[in-house]
Amino acid sequence: MEKITAESKPYLKIGDVARLVGSSPSVIRTWESLGLARPRRTASKLLKRVRFLRRVRGLNAPAIVQMFKREGVVRTSPDGAGSAIGNRLRQLRAKRRLSLAEVSKSVGISLGFLSALERSQMSASVGTLRRLARFYKTNILDFFDPSESNSRLVRPDGRKVLEAGPGVRMELLAWGNTVMEPHLFRIAAQAGSGESYTHEGEEFLYILRGQLHISLDGEEYRLRTGDSFYFESATPHRWKNPGRSETWVLWVNTPPTF
Repeated sequence: MEKITAESKPYLKIGDVARLVGSSPSVIRTWESLGLARPRRTASKLLKRVRFLRRVRGLNAPAIVQMFKREGVVRTSPDGAGSAIGNRLRQLRAKRRLSLAEVSKSVGISLGFLSALERSQMSASVGTLRRLARFYKTNILDFFDPSESNSRLVRPDGRKVLEAGPGVRMELLAWGNTVMEPHLFRIAAQAGSGESYTHEGEEFLYILRGQLHISLDGEEYRLRTGDSFYFESATPHRWKNPGRSETWVLWVNTPPTF
């Protein structure tokens, strides 16, 4: 495990990217949540193309997403995982008799993105899912819909899967009456959690393959294969895969309040 100094940070600040592409930081964050920009913030051709489509062509963000999906630039959630999240979010909102506008304003995400998320047209980052879970007074575990009991043994094809934003796949390894919440995180190159988030409990990570960059309350760490890492979940944290290949992480939360 390597602690990263300020001089070695491999990405630009969101304000730098906003100036380079001629937009505002809030717009860049919206593009990231929609999957139009990667967490590794660079003044890429994709960002400039998004700006062109908005300013010159007059397309809104959902229309740009649909165009990029047709071109294969933006991926949607596979194997029904996104559908399960969308249905669950819609149920939670309907149960509280809230409008899309009320939830989007309270959580701090765009109305169009929340609508697309509930209709299973987009996937949300871990950070965004955590904000939604906190608003609904539940946890991300609830989005897996783990209603059936755990039979102790969980085979690979029996895991519950949650696609948490572009390139982040969470596979639940045990559920039911547990005091731990173990996952296998599969994180694509340059994908990550998005914004920082916090919750109750403690976390343990073991890097099975690849590498992970984690920011913990302002301190930066780079974890490599074989490294383990522990921290208290109340500490603001965010993470991403800085490499060129997929990273696998055994990630355990306790208690299961993630």
